[in-house]
Amino acid sequence: MKRSLVLTLGGLALAGCMISRATRRTCSFAHKVVLITGGSRGLGLVLARQLCAEDARVALLARDPDELARAREDLVQRGGEVLTISCDLLEREQIDAAVQKIADHFGGLDVVINNAGIIEVGPLEHMQREDFERAMNLHFWAPFNLIMKALPHLRRRGGGRIVNIASIGGKMAVPHLAPYCASKFALVGLSDALRAELARDRIHVTTVTPGMMRTGSQGNAKFKGDHRAEYTWFSLSAALPFVSIKAERAAAQIISACRHGSPSLTIPLTARATILGNALFPNIAGNMMKVVNAVLPPPGNPHGDASRSGWELRRHE
Repeated sequence: MKRSLVLTLGGLALAGCMISRATRRTCSFAHKVVLITGGSRGLGLVLARQLCAEDARVALLARDPDELARAREDLVQRGGEVLTISCDLLEREQIDAAVQKIADHFGGLDVVINNAGIIEVGPLEHMQREDFERAMNLHFWAPFNLIMKALPHLRRRGGGRIVNIASIGGKMAVPHLAPYCASKFALVGLSDALRAELARDRIHVTTVTPGMMRTGSQGNAKFKGDHRAEYTWFSLSAALPFVSIKAERAAAQIISACRHGSPSLTIPLTARATILGNALFPNIAGNMMKVVNAVLPPPGNPHGDASRSGWELRRHE
């Protein structure tokens, strides 16, 4: 019985590999129109720099006009062809208008990279329904709305690429990140569900589940509970070289996966090992998360319900 199961799984894996190689097609980004959400800073900006270096035409969506202006100047100085649009991804009408503006400006759309995200850190006791709704709106509904609006443009091009940047938190839940993990699980499910159905249109969907990235994201994260203690453990985790990855290296691997139409990408190696361990030994992993939660900061006083940014906490150190 066990031997039969192993042979069956092995056969399915081999068939899947052969089908994947047959259906994937390497693409060049030269002169392709690439839309990146959350592209004014962090990983999004690094992705834009590397794509501009390959002569892609890049459109950046973000809320802050000043950050967008700085990002545009950075990319133009590097020789990039860039369009920046101030867009609140929580507003569907703004997404629709932005996608249409990009298609009108460049004459089409080839690649969509859903990168925008928020992180709110703290015990469940301090998280409100609104925190979960905000995370779901940005990590699930915004990519959904953007993809649905972009699909007609991708189909007119005869195919395209969609990259959804989720998180290791979308494969296994991490304590003190409940809204983030719940919404990233939803994004992983959406991304994986779209992949098979869009393949007939030669649209390749890549689900990216990275671990921690050294992008300085802790400054933009929001913290609840014992604000300073939450900020401290999160910042230390983001800085550990064996569990995190540099933004430049992560961007290069994401672009490579997009180029080859890879179904999924998990980085770094420690994230792959963690996800695999969780899949193979879910009870052990679940009990380990209980231990992790026990050593994280306990709930604070009622003032912990207020959300404070990492930049604010850093200024008061």
